[in-house]
Amino acid sequence: SSVFLYLQLFGTIVWILVACTQIPLPLLQGWVMFVAVTAWFLSIVFLCVFLFGYANRIAVNWNQTDFLFHGATFVFYFGAFLLQAATTSLHHYPRKFNSTTHEKILADHEYNISIAASIFAFATAVCYGCSTALALR
Repeated sequence: SSVFLYLQLFGTIVWILVACTQIPLPLLQGWVMFVAVTAWFLSIVFLCVFLFGYANRIAVNWNQTDFLFHGATFVFYFGAFLLQAATTSLHHYPRKFNSTTHEKILADHEYNISIAASIFAFATAVCYGCSTALALR
C-alpha cells in the first residue's frame, strides 16, 4: 500500500537526518536511531513475508500481528519523535558546561537538520498510526 512507501521513505529520511548530525546527545538520539533502523528493517521483513507468500505457510493471525506490529511501532516512533524534538529544543545550551568556549549543543546547520528530523519522525509516527487504524478494519 502507499502507506508502506511513506513509512519507508520517511523512516529512511529520519535515519539519514539524525546520522548527519554529530549526535550531541547520544542517549536521546541513539534511541531515535534505534527506532528508525529497527522499524525500517522490520517493516521490510514484514513486507517480504507477504511478497514471498510466507504468510500463507505460517499459521498466524496476520490481521492481529499487523495491528500489534504497527501499533507498537507507532508508540516507539512517537517516543522517538518526542526525544528528537527535545534534542532540537536544547540547541542553545552549551555543549560542555565547564568549558570557556560557547559552542552550542547543535550548531545552526545541525539545528535545521534536527528540526527536519523531528518533522519527519512525527510524519512517520502518523503513518504508523494510520497503518494501525487501517489494521483495525
